[in-house]
Amino acid sequence: MQFAHRTLRAAAAIAVGLVVVSGGAFAQAPTPPGERQAQRADHRQARQSDRITHGVESNQITGREQARLERQQRHIDGMERRSKADGQVTAREAVRIEHAQDRASRNIFRARHNRRQRGG
Repeated sequence: MQFAHRTLRAAAAIAVGLVVVSGGAFAQAPTPPGERQAQRADHRQARQSDRITHGVESNQITGREQARLERQQRHIDGMERRSKADGQVTAREAVRIEHAQDRASRNIFRARHNRRQRGG
């Protein structure tokens, strides 16, 4: 009985090992760094746009502030579009986009917390 138990345990360990090793074969190919950065920038743009929308809905952002913030978001979208145009986002382009998004994020925060309210 003890021999059968050890054999069963060894067979189970081998099966688990095979599953772990073969799992790597089904993994997706790694995403290139430029593509990862582009996805990250797109996701961040969407979040910042949502922040502007919520600021308008909660009357924290005035109409003039909204226009300025949305213009800034369009500018960043254009930067992304131009950097992706050649099929590759360089590290320098990624840094420029990220800095622009940092500035936009600060501007959104300031607009939402400057105690100016939308009329109405």
